[in-house]
Amino acid sequence: MGNYAQTARATEEIGGQITQIQGVTGQAVAAIGSITTRIREINGVAASIAAAVEEQGAATQEIVRNVAQASTGTSEVTSNIAGVARASEETGAAASQVLSAASELSRQSEHLSGEVARFLRGVRAA
Repeated sequence: MGNYAQTARATEEIGGQITQIQGVTGQAVAAIGSITTRIREINGVAASIAAAVEEQGAATQEIVRNVAQASTGTSEVTSNIAGVARASEETGAAASQVLSAASELSRQSEHLSGEVARFLRGVRAA
């Protein structure tokens, strides 16, 4: 009967230890579940950060493209201004030529007028 009592006590102890192991295992499972949840949350945050970085990169590229286009536009404007300046110089030169031609025409007209007057005086005298 002593062996029976010892066996019963050992069986109880083993049962208690199994219960403790089950409790600890349950806690471990719960902890692992909590860790898994946290990892998923971190993964979601990392994905959001990656998307934001990608959007930022795309926005930066867009800004670079816009700056390049603006630079090209500025070059075209500068080129157009230079063209306008050249055209203005040419117009000024042409205006100067017209003025010179008009002055020459005026002188010739005065000379012709004088010749006509002299001719008419000569005709009247005769």
